[in-house]
Amino acid sequence: MNKYIVGIDIGGTSAKCALFDISGKLIAFDGVRTDRNDGFGKTVASVGAFAISLAEKGGAHLDEIAAVGIGVPGVIDSERGIVRRWSNFGWRDVPLAAEMKKIFGKEVYIANDANVAALGEAKYGATAEYQSSIMITVGTGIGGGIVYNGELIEGYKSAGAELGHITIREGGIPCSCGRRGCYEKYASATALVRQTRLAMAEDLDSKMWETVGGDIKAVSGKTAFEAMRKGDPTAKKVVEQYVGYLSEGIADFVNILRPEAIVLGGGVSNEGEALFEPLRKAVDDRTYIAMDIVPLKIVGAKLGNKAGAYGAFAIAKEKSGL
Repeated sequence: MNKYIVGIDIGGTSAKCALFDISGKLIAFDGVRTDRNDGFGKTVASVGAFAISLAEKGGAHLDEIAAVGIGVPGVIDSERGIVRRWSNFGWRDVPLAAEMKKIFGKEVYIANDANVAALGEAKYGATAEYQSSIMITVGTGIGGGIVYNGELIEGYKSAGAELGHITIREGGIPCSCGRRGCYEKYASATALVRQTRLAMAEDLDSKMWETVGGDIKAVSGKTAFEAMRKGDPTAKKVVEQYVGYLSEGIADFVNILRPEAIVLGGGVSNEGEALFEPLRKAVDDRTYIAMDIVPLKIVGAKLGNKAGAYGAFAIAKEKSGL
């Protein structure tokens, strides 16, 4: 009897692998190194072998595994199981699902990693009590995913939900996608670091300098929040500006789809109510329908680096009909 599902979240430095029972209970979880220089074939072989080893350590024989789900960065054709493009690893039109199926001897289902993480939080994490939610992952850029009426919304040929590339400033900062003024150029962790450094350069007496030991290269997404808590007015302005940018994109998503909840992932979400309290007000001020008329929850992610594995499990379970 098939009793288990393997969930895999492939990233640029590691692949997180997990063994679940059919009910969604996490039995084993661990990671293995990934390196773009290994190429497609070696990476698939390494991750597949590691996942099988992990499953066996968790007490699951290969014959007991029902299906495999995988989240992977890039442009994904989930219907055909193909990674159309993963620029960071140089993958183009590679048959990831088919190659993994050769290793496991089971059906393999793939989707974009940000979409998969959103599904994980929606089914088993911060927004499990809601049917409709949008996850926004704030990191080097901005990614995320949309779950509506319990289903992942990927768009035509799985090419939608590029949340970081809506324009919030016409003619604004150039983006690597070729446009200007993209959301991620203003509301990502990278953008917050840039905004913090600019403010520090203009105010040499700011406590932000003290926070980083006088080294502007040591600035992180935490710097402005830490200095704000010490009463620094310049840091407070940085946080207020950043919250404004972050709320612009969220308000747009809410006005279009009106989910029950927004979930934020990434290090900035660890700032807690110092971020969420002003963010909720800023979003409420910008949305067409106020929260007292149609409620909206804005919360932090709960699953951490396991979100992708949980989402991969959910995709495999749903698509295999288990």
